[in-house]
Amino acid sequence: MPAYGTLAAATFRQYSTYRVATAAGVFTNSVFGLIRVSILLAALDASGQEIGGYTALQAATYVWLGQALLAPIEAFGTRTIGERVRTGEIAVDLLRPAPLLAVHLAQKVGRAGFLLLGRGLPPLLVGVLVTGLALPESPWSYPLGILSVALAILVSFLADAIVNLSAFWLVEMRGFQTLYMVVMNLLSGFLIPITWFPSWLESLARITPFPSMVQTPIDALSGRITPAEALVGIGLQILWAGILALVAQAMVRAGTRSLEVQGG
Repeated sequence: MPAYGTLAAATFRQYSTYRVATAAGVFTNSVFGLIRVSILLAALDASGQEIGGYTALQAATYVWLGQALLAPIEAFGTRTIGERVRTGEIAVDLLRPAPLLAVHLAQKVGRAGFLLLGRGLPPLLVGVLVTGLALPESPWSYPLGILSVALAILVSFLADAIVNLSAFWLVEMRGFQTLYMVVMNLLSGFLIPITWFPSWLESLARITPFPSMVQTPIDALSGRITPAEALVGIGLQILWAGILALVAQAMVRAGTRSLEVQGG
């Protein structure tokens, strides 16, 4: 375990050196946050009432929390594991004594920690200054929300790892990764809250792991749902994390056997 902590800390320090990229990311996040807030508030104004249980302030809070989570959960996907499979470097990773997924998870934790602080909190400050944020009524919403954010990062890592591990069997990954990004951004609630969906699409979204990456942590942290409801959402996050971990580990074992058969 100390080795994983060291790896996470090293990744945090590595990303903290990218100051210009961080500043550019903060600016972009903030601008797109303003655009998304404008769109959601215009929709609420046109309807003349709440939509999906959201008031104007709750909708603005939803957007700013989503912008804060965008970088830590890496909503647009990663390419690291898939590229290492494509180039054959994954064979070296599999020979190391540390499990493949554990190493990449430690790196993910370090990366997400920096991105949450460096690129997540500044857009929230913009939100405080521009629109204000809806605060939870219950003090329990804060620890539950933080736990839910941590689980969202874990679930997003595992789902992204599954997409990347499919490179063991797919020659070209870009189409699959693009499809995943589109579906994830829609069904997670990143674009709009899933309670704004038509009933059939909301039902579809809720039987996938995607709401656990965005909708659940935002609802828990903003206090839009009660602590009891947040606990239910956290339970679903834990369930999805367990399922995705089993699938990802099975793919690692199958991929390893595939490399051995091919002489890798």
